[in-house]
Amino acid sequence: MNRDYAKYALRRVLQAVVVILLAYMFTFVVISVLPGDPVTNTLRNPQNGFTEEEITRIVAYYGLDRPVYVQLWSSLSRFVVGDLGVSLRSGLPVTRQVGEVLGSTVVLALSALGVALVLAFGTAFGAQYLPRRVGRLLRAFPSLFLSMPNFVIGLVLINVFAFQLGLFQVIDSEGGLATFFAAVALGIPVSARVTEVLIANLDHEAGEEYASVARSRGLGRTRLFLRHLLKPSSLPVVTVIALTVGELLGGAVITEQIFGRTGIGSLVERSVTTQDLPVLQAIVTLAAIVFVVVNLVADLVYPLLDPRVRLGGTTSAARPEPRDLAEVVAP
Repeated sequence: MNRDYAKYALRRVLQAVVVILLAYMFTFVVISVLPGDPVTNTLRNPQNGFTEEEITRIVAYYGLDRPVYVQLWSSLSRFVVGDLGVSLRSGLPVTRQVGEVLGSTVVLALSALGVALVLAFGTAFGAQYLPRRVGRLLRAFPSLFLSMPNFVIGLVLINVFAFQLGLFQVIDSEGGLATFFAAVALGIPVSARVTEVLIANLDHEAGEEYASVARSRGLGRTRLFLRHLLKPSSLPVVTVIALTVGELLGGAVITEQIFGRTGIGSLVERSVTTQDLPVLQAIVTLAAIVFVVVNLVADLVYPLLDPRVRLGGTTSAARPEPRDLAEVVAP
């Protein structure tokens, strides 16, 4: 199993690297085929203040006077060693600019994911074990959360908790409470899909034979949920979480604007306004890297959560024998 898993992990890592390189190349080609020469036009904009010597040096750096395939190879070679180029607006390294704002966005995205998971697992547990009327109400939450855009939630939270209750200051957007409420605004819509999938799988697992055996042996609800129902129900949840990364990144851009946070969202806005293409290419590539890495982690976690997942990429339909189940759920 360990050798097979190592081969599987190595194969998936190599595939992820190839996908990232292809994503970078695709982004470069799309920008290169845009009509006109936005790079040179940006450099020669009098408002940017570049001298002819600086323009010549930047053009030579990006190879704008050479064929596209030569530019692509040069750009890809720099990307492999972590060089994302130089900003056409500020003249600073793109890596430095992205690094200055990336931390804030990562903190917000991770906090929102934490909020989403707490809401999802709490709602799913309540829907499974609380009284029927309450459970039915909780089962309606995912539809409600999906219908609430994060910018609407953010504006409501700012109005209630900042302006009326004064729990946090809008001007202190990086503070702990401000970050928490921004994460709540971003995390509520994300939690909806996780909650739907988790409730559906918990309902399925609760009707399986091993769950009936566990209940007949007097296993408590909480112990049954944590020890036996949660793990097999989490496999589809991992898939959903991996797929919601794009929603987290896109929502973070909007949420940062609403709460006045300095992050990737503000950098994207400035780059689009000033046509700073190297920065935009770096951000698009970064989003692709995050998406690929998260899906890679999900693929690597699958076999650890459920041994029925074959490392060749298929899932066995065979289920454990009842006798083994009885042994597993023994108190």
